[in-house]
Order: sequence, then C-alpha cells, then structure tokens
Amino acid sequence: MRVSVAVRSVLVGAWVAGGAAACGETPSATTGEAPGIATVGDAANGRLLLRQFGCGECHAIPGVVDANGNVGPPLAHIARRTYLAGRIPNAPANMVQWIRDPKRFDPATQMPDLQVGEAHARDIVAYLFTLE
Repeated sequence: MRVSVAVRSVLVGAWVAGGAAACGETPSATTGEAPGIATVGDAANGRLLLRQFGCGECHAIPGVVDANGNVGPPLAHIARRTYLAGRIPNAPANMVQWIRDPKRFDPATQMPDLQVGEAHARDIVAYLFTLE
C-alpha cells in the first residue's frame, strides 16, 4: 500500500507526539496540545465557526444550530473516534490539517476545501474535541 508523503508526515507526527505523551513529557510549548487534548483553540468560537462555514449542511453536529446534515458522518462523539476519514489517527493536529485540506489526505473525499485558515481550524477542532 502506498502512503502519500503528506499522510506519512501526519502519521509520523502523531506517532512522535504519542510517544512523547507516553513518556510523560509535557504538551508542546508552541501549540499547547497533547494527543487527544483539545487545547488548540477557542471552543466557543469553534462552535460558531462550524455554523459560519456551513458544516451542518453535511454533518449533524451537537450544539450547533441547524447542523443536521446527513451527507457526511455525524460528528457526535468524534473526540472518541480512533480515525478521521477511516485512516488518519484522530488527534487535534491531524484534525486541523484534515479540515484545512481534506483532499491532500484523500483526493476522492466528498469533504470540500472550505479555505479554513489555521486559527479557525484550531477553534473548530477545540469545539469538536468537546464532543466526547
């Protein structure tokens, strides 16, 4: 199975971060995040951004007004899932990258590139990681 360079770099990054966490190291000083912990952004703003970017047109998202789409998977309990898009380890940093450029990871995905900036993606992920 061939793995693209982009996917490989995300997987290696997740593996390294997971190893650091297992060794008892503290979260990154630059991002303030540890695997599985959404200290990446402003969750309250992320909830608003999910509505602003129209994510509820395709996804059912708890806590987001009118987010009852059924094209994409429901996002309830997304923080508990093992993988994003069926193959990317579910960690905040990976989810930020998925939201920013889903086609980089899966050219056949139906998830559109909504031109979400880094700060907005971090806020969205902070909210989504509250959905345990």
